[in-house]
Amino acid sequence: MLKELEETRAPVPRVALAGRMAGNNPFITKLANFAPLSGEDRLLIDDASALQRTIPARTDLMPEGKLSSCFHLVISGFACRYKLLEHGRRHIVGYLVPGDCCDLHPVTMRTMDYSLATLTDCQIAEISADCMLSLAQRPAIADALRWSALVSEAILREWLVNIAGRPADQRVAHLLCELLLRLRAVGMDYGESFYLPLTQQQLAETLALSSVHVSRTFTRLRESGLINLRNKQLIIRDFEELAAFGGFNPNYLHLGSERRHSS
Repeated sequence: MLKELEETRAPVPRVALAGRMAGNNPFITKLANFAPLSGEDRLLIDDASALQRTIPARTDLMPEGKLSSCFHLVISGFACRYKLLEHGRRHIVGYLVPGDCCDLHPVTMRTMDYSLATLTDCQIAEISADCMLSLAQRPAIADALRWSALVSEAILREWLVNIAGRPADQRVAHLLCELLLRLRAVGMDYGESFYLPLTQQQLAETLALSSVHVSRTFTRLRESGLINLRNKQLIIRDFEELAAFGGFNPNYLHLGSERRHSS
């Protein structure tokens, strides 16, 4: 059941945006990886995502089978897409980190075919379908949104390969490499380190492992000198070595120089 949301910021009137620059909005930062956004593009996106709500951890944003009337953007925290299996077991099919749009197709889908939920406390911005359609009339924003959707699909394909084709320790290594680059793309990393607030159970629901197996796998990676984890701060000691061990190739994230543009 969706808990009552706490509104933290009122919509910014369009007139109030005149003469200022868009702030540190991770959605803008992410889209700018895919297309050259103008100053006006950035202000329009910032305006559209001004209404933000604080949502507690482990809260359903949108259950499967419901009709979504707006787009949800993650401003801070971790959320996920998931499917429920028999006996109520959950399988996480996608992580949503700052800058991610949780549901890119509410206009075309009649009902949700997956569920959305927060994994940690989150700041979520809500954009109406009409507002998003208006943004998509601008060529650079439309291009960036298309690339964002394509990358989301590419991540899902890579997760399928990861779960079906790799042993547990390589699955974990691959996922950690991916998270570092996705968070780095929106300025949420600290060099070779990032905040990993996920529980062992949440990771288990992602990687098709038991929570005990996840714990043992992290221990092996740590004892091998590849990672360290203290107070939920994940440190990758040698990214290239961890990537090689996990079979990680970042090409599916499309964050290379061929898609980067200066603003």
